[in-house]
Amino acid sequence: MLNYTQILDIAGNLIYLVLGLSALAGIFLVILLLIRVKQKRFANLEAEQEFIGAVREHLTSRDLEGLATYCDHPSLWDKAAPQLVLTAIADPQPPQRMRQVLSEKFEREILADIDYRSQWVSTIVKSAPMLGLLGTVIGMINAFAKIATMKQTGMDPTVLASDISFALFTTAMGLSVAIPLVMAGAAINIRVGKLQDSVQQTIGDFLATWESLLKQQEPRS
Repeated sequence: MLNYTQILDIAGNLIYLVLGLSALAGIFLVILLLIRVKQKRFANLEAEQEFIGAVREHLTSRDLEGLATYCDHPSLWDKAAPQLVLTAIADPQPPQRMRQVLSEKFEREILADIDYRSQWVSTIVKSAPMLGLLGTVIGMINAFAKIATMKQTGMDPTVLASDISFALFTTAMGLSVAIPLVMAGAAINIRVGKLQDSVQQTIGDFLATWESLLKQQEPRS
């Protein structure tokens, strides 16, 4: 039957395993988030301006069918702004109502998914140092248990130093997992902010053009 020191040794090793898996999960989620945000944004400012110009040109000529075909091109399938424009022209509404609908769609279908994955990264960031600290506490308990039996067993003090060093390593490992993920999370937040700015600018330009066309269609008294 296992005594409690053996159980603590097993628990300490399990913490190393959990920290390793947490690091892999965090890296995987960060890569997914970076890819996701990159897919939703235009590659550069020139591509964004080209899209805005094409949208304005189609709207000015009142070619909604051509605009729908343009936005539905395979190269734009993953981009946020073209898909929102498609939603707008599929169900035309007054500008204020359309702005609300597009904003809700953007938050629900794009930002919510990114936020959901980001929350998992945040959970790993918060949990890793605590797991490391738990490993250290377990190691210290084990070391003091060995100190208590040192007189009976004649244990070499260098063994205790090795055990304590090994226990403290879990805290360092937990911080080593959390710190890079904190920096990666900040980089993701910056990219998400740029995505929001890009979509707001594009949709704002689209709605402004749409509103001006509606005003031109209003009968003059």
